[in-house]
Amino acid sequence: MGNSPVIADAGFLVALFSSNDTNHAWAVAQAQRNPPPWKSCEAVLSEADHLLKPHACQQLRSACRRGALEVVGLDEEGVVRILDLMDKYSDTPMSIADACVVRLSELAEKSLVLTTDSDFKIYRRFGRRVIPHQSP
Repeated sequence: MGNSPVIADAGFLVALFSSNDTNHAWAVAQAQRNPPPWKSCEAVLSEADHLLKPHACQQLRSACRRGALEVVGLDEEGVVRILDLMDKYSDTPMSIADACVVRLSELAEKSLVLTTDSDFKIYRRFGRRVIPHQSP
């Protein structure tokens, strides 16, 4: 992917740090193809931490501490945007973490989202633009 930012969604992180996850091999291959640092947000970190077992949580936290996973905060405008996205996709429904990932993809236009979530085939950024992503 070169210098283009890579955005990590919770499903990718869970699959990467859980060797028994059905998408683990895919996540490892993506991590090799798109090496850190990856960008993400607090909501994704919270979701992944909640879903991971204690040992894998330590790996996730270690990735944050060493800078492999950069947790990007959102400003007030970003929060309003994620709320608008959640309203737009309320029939899906869209989680706060997914809305944050969409927002991060808007802030880094040439980014790639790594996700196991098939809803990223539906979500759009800037109104109607497809979000570049890789999923199993």
